[in-house]
This record gives sequence, C-alpha cells and structure tokens, in this order.
Amino acid sequence: MEQFLQVGVITSTHGLRGEVKVFPTTDDPARFLQLKDVILEGKRGRLDLTVERVKFFKQFAIVKFKGLDRIEDVESYVKCPLLVTRENAVPLEEGEYFIADLIGLRVVTDEGEEFGVLTDVLQTGANDVYVVDHHGAEVLLPVTRECVLDVDVEGGFVTVHILKGLLD
Repeated sequence: MEQFLQVGVITSTHGLRGEVKVFPTTDDPARFLQLKDVILEGKRGRLDLTVERVKFFKQFAIVKFKGLDRIEDVESYVKCPLLVTRENAVPLEEGEYFIADLIGLRVVTDEGEEFGVLTDVLQTGANDVYVVDHHGAEVLLPVTRECVLDVDVEGGFVTVHILKGLLD
C-alpha cells in the first residue's frame, strides 16, 4: 500500500504573494478547506508544508503555504504533486478504496482463473471502470455489483465476473 496519497498537482503560480493554483486529484476538492499539512513532491525531494489558507477559483484550489510569501518561492514547484499521509487522508466509506491501493492488484475470475492485472481506474459519471491488462490487451470492466464481486486489497486481488460481451 502506498504511504502517501496524492490530493492535487500545482499547475501554476497565482499572483505575486506565493499562492499557487492546485488542480485537485481527490474526489472531494472541499477537503482542501480542512487540509493543514501536505507534502510537496519536489524536483529535489519531499518538502513538508503547512497550508495557511485556501480559496477556490473555477476547478482550482488557490493555496497559500506558510513561509512561502513571494512568487519566487513557489515558481519551481509548478507541476509538482501534493501528497498527504494515509493518516491525513479522508476516511473511506465501506466499499471505497484509494485508487493507489487498487493499481497492481491481480484480477481473478469467479471461476478461479487468473485474468490479469488492474492498471488504472477510470472515473466516469455512472460508475468507475477498471482497466485490466489481460495478456497484453486492455480490457475495461465496469465497477458494478454484477461484474466486480470482491475487492481484497490486503490479499492483493479483485474477483470479477466476466459479463457476456465484455471480451468480444
């Protein structure tokens, strides 16, 4: 399991006083309002930062970090991800998983056959879709009760039922 979870990516500076525009990569951008400590994955390593304030503009969170008060202090952090520790992550509801924990899980059919490896999760309006590497071919599996029967992050596998027509 990943120790750090990405909550956003700095896309640009904002103004001259050290603010940055952050594209949220979390399901709930409002979580930035409660965010106190983040880890910036910089080009020269990780940097612990304290959030001073947050406001929103369109799809972006405008974030100001303590101690970074000039545009020159934040320019080099453009395109860098912002991470939180697992302890600072949003609590999950039953049946919810962090995408980082799903990537790399083995995918097994309900008949006990090895099907492939989960390589990505697409978030669509209706339901998520698991992208599975099935012997070199990409297969898309809808995350529905009929298709995804069990997710066992601790055990390292997902059990699926291959619906008729999915492999055609």
